[in-house]
Parts: sequence; C-alpha cells; structure tokens
Amino acid sequence: MTNQPVSHQGTSPQDQPQFQQQPVPPRPVAYDPEGRPLYAHPPIETQQPVQPQVQPAFAPQIVHAVRPLEPIRQEMSAEVKARHDESVKEFPDLNLTDGEYVISAVKRHPIGLIIPLGAGTLIIALLISILITYDLLAESIGLTGAIASPVVMSIPILLLSLLVAAGMFAAWYVYTNNRFFLTNESVIQEIQTSLFSRHEQTVSLGNIEDASFLQENIVQHLFNYGSIRLSTEGDETTYRFSFVANPKEHIAILNNAVESFKLGRPVNDD
Repeated sequence: MTNQPVSHQGTSPQDQPQFQQQPVPPRPVAYDPEGRPLYAHPPIETQQPVQPQVQPAFAPQIVHAVRPLEPIRQEMSAEVKARHDESVKEFPDLNLTDGEYVISAVKRHPIGLIIPLGAGTLIIALLISILITYDLLAESIGLTGAIASPVVMSIPILLLSLLVAAGMFAAWYVYTNNRFFLTNESVIQEIQTSLFSRHEQTVSLGNIEDASFLQENIVQHLFNYGSIRLSTEGDETTYRFSFVANPKEHIAILNNAVESFKLGRPVNDD
C-alpha cells in the first residue's frame, strides 16, 4: 500500500478562523436600595434647531479700494488758471480753492444808503447853520456869559458834527461790504454787521435747490432792485441778500450756473 504524500499548503488569513472580541459589559456605578445595579447613561447631545437662512437675490459685491494718502490734484487749463489768478488778485479776501474763479460779484443798490446818509447830511447841515448864526440865536433867546460866545460853542458843535460823520461812514462801510459772489463752484456771501463784525457763508452749487428773487413794491420796480433768496437741500437753510441791483439778471446767471454744475458741464458767465 503506497503512502500518498501529504502536501501542506499554507493557509491564507482569510481561511483562518477569526475570533471576534466580545464587548465588555458596562459596570454598574451604584446600586439602588433593593440591590439592583445602576448604570451611567452617556450624555445626550441636544441638537440646535436649524434656522433657515434666506439668501439675498443679489449678494452685495464688496470692492476694496486703496485711498491715496494725498488727494490727486486736478489739472487746470490755462484759461481756468488765468481766471483763478485774476479773481484772487481782484478779491484777495475771498477763500477760493484751486481752479475756482468769480463769475459774478453782486453788490447792493445805492438806494439803501439814502436814509442813513441823507439823515446824517441834514444833521450836519443843521449843526453848521446853528454855528454860523449862533450870535443871532444867542441874542434872540437872551444867552449871556461864556455860553453866548460862538467860539466856545463851536467846539461841541464841531465834535457833534464829526460824530455824525463817523456814523455815516460806518453805515456806508457796513452796507457796501455786504457782498454776494457767484463762482464756478459755489456761492459766497460776505456778511458785515458792524465795523468789527464780519463772517462769510459758503454753499456749493450742487446743494442749491431753489434760487429766486423778489420785488415787492413800486419803488423796487422803478429803481430795479430787490432781494435774492437761496434754499439748500437737506437742512433747508435759506440765504437772503437784500438791496440787489438788477436781481432778475443775477438770478438767471445763478440758475444757469447751478444747472451746469449739477449736469457736469463747465460753469461760465454766459
């Protein structure tokens, strides 16, 4: 009987029996009064309710731009620079920006000086006439002593006349230094309230909402003067300038300048 050779072939890991590790039973953490075991329960994670997010139809696009440290200076043409230099030379007290020039300088009508200058002239004329005829006046009312001397009384009369003349000059100075300027960028109003009180108001042409003029009596129509009124956007600020000579023409120039400025066209005095 022939013994057949037995071949020992290697077995693969898949053919080898596999032993699964049995889970370790939980151990009790305590016992109740009756001896029953108590086990620890794993923590329960609470789930937050999902809030529905509404996506905008058009998401905003954020653009990050780098701002220069110094503003870019706009190039001025030769004509603009010449007009700017001329305005600075003619009106040195105005605070004009680069490239800004005066289109129209509105001054007050001289009729507004009739009352203060006329009253002052009458008072000075009356004082001089009293000084000239003081001898007759003192004799007619029976004045005696030093008060009857024209030389003595001439000093207070002359001082009073100088005081009235100073008041007339102050009225003229305050009246004529209230001015209204239209530039290619803004409207500038110089307000002089006394000899030593003066301030300036500036409003951009782009902020002017309405510009109008008013002539409300026959005297204003006969002498062609009136008042100008400007109102601005937003805060509803109103600017007024009275005793303006030929207000209709100035308002027409101003409205054309405002329209050109808002439309981006060159502002001129045409």
